[in-house]
Amino acid sequence: MLYRKIEKTIVEHLESKSNKVLLIDGARQVGKTYIVRYAGRKLFENFIEINMVEDSLGEKLFEQVKTIEDFYLSLSMIAGDKMQQKENTLIFIDEIQEYPHLLTLLKFLVQDDCFHYIASGSLLGVALLKTTSIPMGSIQKVRMFPLDFEEFLYANGVNEITISILSKKFKKLESLDESMHYKTMDYFRKFLLVGGMPDAVNSYLLEKNIVSVRGIQTETPTTEVVGFLTTK
Repeated sequence: MLYRKIEKTIVEHLESKSNKVLLIDGARQVGKTYIVRYAGRKLFENFIEINMVEDSLGEKLFEQVKTIEDFYLSLSMIAGDKMQQKENTLIFIDEIQEYPHLLTLLKFLVQDDCFHYIASGSLLGVALLKTTSIPMGSIQKVRMFPLDFEEFLYANGVNEITISILSKKFKKLESLDESMHYKTMDYFRKFLLVGGMPDAVNSYLLEKNIVSVRGIQTETPTTEVVGFLTTK
């Protein structure tokens, strides 16, 4: 799988005693759902995922949820056997912006203290503006972006020692030796062509075909500026 720096933030939050819900904001297709699944399933025996866009297009179980009792009842209809103790149960509310009233409900779910929660969404700024009561004291909001250049290097098999050296020299504005310079610039040119959307990177790694990558980029609804080389 692709190395994503935000995994460390997710794991640290889930392993902490924090009484806040981690709310991951980011454009569509940057990998929010995948990385939460990966981290959540490693840490919790019972991982429950609810996609609110899918719910809004289907059964609409959560459309009229107003209380924690309503939420538990709707949740039990799709994952009742996994609703066990807080210590081994994580509930992932994906695409929460589809139902802005659930953002308000997060505060009361946290206070009820029955399960661990994590949420993600796109255009959360817009959803928060539509929310009558924003539970800022109950959420920790973080932003997820496409892969930056450092993550792209990891994806291409560059080891941690090399990346650490590159990072230190970059920060100190020190030059690289000629062979390292040309190799790094080659990776950077590929990064500029491929970009940082996970599907595009995976396609490039598998096929080494820029035409296939372009097809994925054309289908991607949202693009964002991607960072160069950042620290962990």
